[in-house]
Amino acid sequence: MVDEPEPTSRSAFPLAPTPIHVSDDVLADLRTRLELTRWPDDAGNEDSHYGVNRGYLRELVDYWLTEYDWRAAETAINAYEHYRVAVDGVPVHFMRKPGVGPAPVPLILTHGWPWTFWHWSKVVDPLADPGAHGGDPAEAFDVIVPSFPGFGFSTPLPDHPDLNFWKVADVWHRLMTDTLGHARYAAAGCDVGALVTGQLGHKYADSLYGIHIGSGLLLTFFNGDRGWDFTGGRPIPDGLAPDVRARLIELEHRFAGHLAAHVLAPSTLAYGLSDSPAGMLAWILERWIKWSDCGGDVESVFSKDDLLTHAMIFWVNNAISTSIRTYANNNRYPWQPSHDRVPVIEAPTGITFVGYENPPGVTTDQRVRSFLDSERADWYHHVNLTVHDRGGHFIPWEIPDLWVDDLRRTFRGRR
Repeated sequence: MVDEPEPTSRSAFPLAPTPIHVSDDVLADLRTRLELTRWPDDAGNEDSHYGVNRGYLRELVDYWLTEYDWRAAETAINAYEHYRVAVDGVPVHFMRKPGVGPAPVPLILTHGWPWTFWHWSKVVDPLADPGAHGGDPAEAFDVIVPSFPGFGFSTPLPDHPDLNFWKVADVWHRLMTDTLGHARYAAAGCDVGALVTGQLGHKYADSLYGIHIGSGLLLTFFNGDRGWDFTGGRPIPDGLAPDVRARLIELEHRFAGHLAAHVLAPSTLAYGLSDSPAGMLAWILERWIKWSDCGGDVESVFSKDDLLTHAMIFWVNNAISTSIRTYANNNRYPWQPSHDRVPVIEAPTGITFVGYENPPGVTTDQRVRSFLDSERADWYHHVNLTVHDRGGHFIPWEIPDLWVDDLRRTFRGRR
């Protein structure tokens, strides 16, 4: 017998909303810092070989100063309900869109880095109110979108310096069950949020309808002496096909510097990024450029206003240090299993893959088969595997309609 999901409604929600508001003093300080930016020499970097090109970054900073309107972004964000609560002493902000349907299922969406809760904004409405977006109201979700602890408005976090993805899963479970009162719920996530979601599916499977993630990583991904290096320190093998070798080097360039800096010296990096908004923007902008399927034109995926709204959510909360610390904690406090059953992640799992992140030597039409043939497949109770030609690392932002379709399919028949 399938348990019926509990109905959710605005009147039954146990917390009072607290709209987002950034003080004028914080905005004035930001303006001063932007005006006083000291620009480095960037000769010979017209092709961005050395990192973010100064010309484009300066263009963004000028736009930040002269045209960008945080108050307009704040108004758009506040079109949704926002809440703040402490869970086991951890400050948690979350955005909510109440479900519109006969029995909406609670759904928690978890982002990664350099994401913010607002990266989910394109999928929240169709998930919560499918009837208004060409879908079936019976597939409605009551959507909960937290800021990852130490990110955005889930700050400050000075008393919890050891939080990592599997400890955040405990916080999320307490939020959904103890704080919000749901006996069962659904979960989805991308990037490090996929690891949080996978841990929920491992430790709390009995409380979940299922999970949907944007990758199929092992929960041991950050374990080991070289958790900052996804090659495990192995040299590039001899005899690789030229296209496979080129793809391997491309992925190294895309991720190696990011992982090494965040795992090995996050505090050292944070001093500069916390002091200079232009420096912080450069660091996260490089990831938005390299990780999105933008063909080198980041504004084909994120407008200037989009880029700066996400950057503002980091800046106004002084969240850059605690956000990047998460990577080091994932390695410093290695994942520990809660049981030894197989599959490790027992909750029914849907996975969305994108061609932009295909492993070396694997084409898009081979991606699902490649996953099934790997050790990762045995970790998951996978029920819905899908691959798309387009879309990059920020799947629900880049291909929101496809993500929504994939997620709905995962939970169809599991309510």
